[in-house]
Amino acid sequence: MGTVIAHAPDVLPVVIALVAGWLLLGLLRYVRADRGTRASIRQAVRVCFGWMRLARMAGLTVTDKTPGLLGQLTAPKGTTPTPRVLTPKIKVAADQFGVVVRAKCLPKVGLEEFQGAARFLADSWRCTRVSVLPDGPGRVVIRGVRLDPLVTQTEHRPTGRPPTDLSRWELGVDEYAAPVCVSLANVPGVTVAGVPGAGKTSLINRLVCDLAPSRAVQFAVADGKVSAAYEGDYADLRSRLFAFVGDDLDEANALFKRLVALRRTRSSAIRDVLGVKNMWHVGPSEVWPLTVLIIDGAHTYLRDYKGNDPQTKHLAALTADNARLVEDLVKKGRSVGFLVILVSQKVTGDAIPTFIRDVCPVGLSFAQKTAEAAVAALGDDIRNWPDASPVTLQDPAYVGVAVMAMQGRPGFTRIRTPYVPDADAARIAEATTHLAIDPALYLESVPGPPGWAGTAPTDRTVVPLAKRLP
Repeated sequence: MGTVIAHAPDVLPVVIALVAGWLLLGLLRYVRADRGTRASIRQAVRVCFGWMRLARMAGLTVTDKTPGLLGQLTAPKGTTPTPRVLTPKIKVAADQFGVVVRAKCLPKVGLEEFQGAARFLADSWRCTRVSVLPDGPGRVVIRGVRLDPLVTQTEHRPTGRPPTDLSRWELGVDEYAAPVCVSLANVPGVTVAGVPGAGKTSLINRLVCDLAPSRAVQFAVADGKVSAAYEGDYADLRSRLFAFVGDDLDEANALFKRLVALRRTRSSAIRDVLGVKNMWHVGPSEVWPLTVLIIDGAHTYLRDYKGNDPQTKHLAALTADNARLVEDLVKKGRSVGFLVILVSQKVTGDAIPTFIRDVCPVGLSFAQKTAEAAVAALGDDIRNWPDASPVTLQDPAYVGVAVMAMQGRPGFTRIRTPYVPDADAARIAEATTHLAIDPALYLESVPGPPGWAGTAPTDRTVVPLAKRLP
């Protein structure tokens, strides 16, 4: 004991230096943080210092009537040690939107108890909403958002670097500011619905900008809202597309036939070229790229025309054939590396045939005006989740917010998708123009199925799309 006391003066400066260093690091982080994160750091400090009292008031404590060793030693002789009140230990971290609290559970204070107290925690911590989820055995993670991520505008600045995972589609953040992504592996089709100006185009822009730097992805666009590639939403991206058609139904039909021909050739050649039956077993490559067909304004190409005059009959025949061709790509293209994204203001059966829409496993909906449109986009189960319905997203503050059903999560998830500036989209497209190559060129020498004339252009020279478009 005398030795410990003798060395105490030597230990004290070390302890003071460690505490001072910890405080200095915290102060440095606070000074360098943005305004939102600073507010969250102050909130985190209040959470830490007020936790003991708040836990008792919210019923998140447990009384241990069995005295510990220290209690037995310090209790006066002949008296019973005072029972201990145990409080879950927590660790608090702050970010731009609020705090993340990780807590250890106690007997009779577990996940259900924390979830039951979530509304009290939200009020005390001045949070817009609080969620409680399991964080491993005996632990929970409490997410408290001070700012509502759904109404906080965000931007995405593409890096221009090839992605490490081509099957990962980063969508944005959910209502608790947690990142949301969708796996594109083995996904044949995606539907995106919503009223004009709700955020559909920016969602697609992010996908294209993030995947464009990879040689293992090629894009084709059919935009039914314009007549030429230099018009409309995809003008800035046109140099990265290996094919583009506007609202001309004959040109769109020719593109869909061309892609179905490629699908058939790939189906007959996949074992010889890749050695597998499913491209996703080895992943996309430069020789066998993921071919993404974006059909924006899908109703232009797929809706059913009614009438007996020759022009209407011709249009009806084209749209019926288009529906057959797109159905082929969606139903048979998954294993050979095709992804079809159908974008429309609404995806009701009169706009996109149900035999196409209902086989697309991923569906997103931005703001909708009617419950029927929401059901068409997300399924009948959305009626059971009125708070998550896209009908509630018509306020301008929710531009860029989409709703979708996430695998492994109950109900529906609302997602804030970021805005991609046009200048950034143009920058990425210009930097990756040389990567736009017709994927059929890689299979020119591969024989197609019996009776098929082949898929690739006869001219092997690849002309950059920017030089071919007006």
